[in-house]
Amino acid sequence: MENKKTYAQSGVDIEKGDKFAEFIARFPSKAVSKGLGGFAGGVELDWARFKRPLLLSCTDGVGTKLLVAQKLGVFDTVGIDLVAMNVNDLAVCGCFPEVFLDYIAIGTIDDEKLQALIKGVIEGCEQAECILAGGETAEMPDLYHDGDFDLAGFCVGLVEKDEVLPHPDRMAAGDMVFGVASSGVHSNGYSLARKCLYESDTEGWKQLLTPTKIYVKTMKALVKLPGLQGAAHITGGGLYGNIERVLPAHLQLRLDWNWNIPEIFHRIEKGGNVDRDEMIRVFNMGVGLALVVNAAHVDAFEAGARQAGVDVFRIGALEAGSVRRG
Repeated sequence: MENKKTYAQSGVDIEKGDKFAEFIARFPSKAVSKGLGGFAGGVELDWARFKRPLLLSCTDGVGTKLLVAQKLGVFDTVGIDLVAMNVNDLAVCGCFPEVFLDYIAIGTIDDEKLQALIKGVIEGCEQAECILAGGETAEMPDLYHDGDFDLAGFCVGLVEKDEVLPHPDRMAAGDMVFGVASSGVHSNGYSLARKCLYESDTEGWKQLLTPTKIYVKTMKALVKLPGLQGAAHITGGGLYGNIERVLPAHLQLRLDWNWNIPEIFHRIEKGGNVDRDEMIRVFNMGVGLALVVNAAHVDAFEAGARQAGVDVFRIGALEAGSVRRG
C-alpha cells in the first residue's frame, strides 16, 4: 500500500502556525488589533481631522542584520528594526502610521524565535503609536534552511495633503540642516559591516544589534515648529544620498562633520580598512534623522525642539549649486 503524504511530513506544521497566531492575538498590548485572525485587519479612522486626507504607505525589511541576530541568538530587537525602517520613512513625510503589518518567512516554525520577533514588532508599534493590524507567517521548508528567516513590514498613514513634507519650493541657500542622533548603525550597510568586525569583538557585535531608533514621536513634535521644510531618514546612501532626495535641483548640501561619530563606525572603518568616503556613502555616521529648516526660523526651531525634549544639532547648510554626492 502506498504511503500517504501529509503537509506535516512535507515540513509544514499548521498547528504550530495556528498557535503562533493565537499568541499574537492574545498578546497584552494596545498596539495589537483585537480583530486579528480574520481575512483582513483594519482600524477606525477619524476622518474629521482632515480636509484633504492623503494616504501614504511604505514597505521595507531589515536586510542582513538578521544574520547578526542569528549569530547572537537575539531576535526581539530586529522586530523593532522592522517597524522602525517603515514608520521612519513615513514620518519624514510628515505622515504618521495608523497600521502596521508584518510578514515573516521561515524554514521551520520555531516558537521561541517567532515569539521574540513578534514581541519586538509589537514594542516597535507601541513606540510608533500605531496598531499591528495583521500579518503573515509563512513556513517554507524547501525555500529556507532550518534557522533561516526573513522579515518584511508594511505601514499606512494619513496626512493632510497640504502638509506633506518636503517643501523644496520653500528652501533657499542658507537654510540650516539639523541632525537627530541615531542609535548606531540602524538597519543598513550590514553586508559590509559584518565583514569588518573581528570575530573576537563581542562588544562590537552587540552594538551592531542595537535597534533602529523610531522617530515618530520626534517628528510629531518637530512638524509643529516653525521653519521645517524637509526631513530625511538616513538609511542606505548615507547623509548625502538621503538628504539630497528632498532638495530642489538648484541647491546643494554642505555638511560640516562637526559632531561626534559613534564608536561602532570607527570599529567598522578600522576593522575593514574602509575608506572614509565609503563609510559616508553607506552609513548614517551617527545621524539617523536630518531636518532642513528655513534660515529665518533657526533659533525658534532650536528653542522649540529643546522645549519638546528633542536634541537637535547643526550639521550643515544648503548652498546654491547642483552638486550631488549621494
